[in-house]
Amino acid sequence: MPFAVTYNAQPALSAEDEAYLHLLDAICQGRYRTGDRLIAEDIASELEMSRMPIRGAFKRLAAEGLVTLRPNRGAIVSGLNLDQMREVFEMRSALEGLAIRVATPKVSERHLARLERLLDEMDDCREDSSEWVVRHRIFHEYLCSLSERPRLMRQISALYALIEPYMRLWLKHVDKPLSAREEHKVILDALRTGDAAHAERIICEHIEGTVPDLLEFLEKSGA
Repeated sequence: MPFAVTYNAQPALSAEDEAYLHLLDAICQGRYRTGDRLIAEDIASELEMSRMPIRGAFKRLAAEGLVTLRPNRGAIVSGLNLDQMREVFEMRSALEGLAIRVATPKVSERHLARLERLLDEMDDCREDSSEWVVRHRIFHEYLCSLSERPRLMRQISALYALIEPYMRLWLKHVDKPLSAREEHKVILDALRTGDAAHAERIICEHIEGTVPDLLEFLEKSGA
């Protein structure tokens, strides 16, 4: 599932929701790449549904910047240039910073124990960069969900969807230690201080610290 955090029991998915989540996951996983054409008829056949919910899913993905709608040509998977990528990380930093600032007074030892277990899961799959990206996202989304701000979480999740294919490509091809436990333990240590401003600053530094190396890789690779 592309959305890693479950807030409450959810009603049954509509056909459009099912199509949206299927396409979102395929884009995040890199099964659909930048420039690929998404054909409603083919996807409808694959999911055994009509074309109408597929088209509704296309519109939702277009609103999030993941696809471009073209008259009579269906949808094309969009990509980010370097400036757009930098902007997405700036937005992620601001929104996750806000989430952590709101969450800090609410964080309990139970929450911290769960975060420690999520770090363990990241360590357990350090040899599998694709799975590590999934676990990394789960860690961040659970952390931000402690803010108890569903609208904010939807925005954060949408930003993750934009960058996840590039993160997968980067971690697959660069010599980067996938444990990164020390980097994330700093976040937990900041939460334990109970200082919301300090925790916000730490998460922002953590996110923004990724940008130079990722952009350098994408520029060299022509991704």
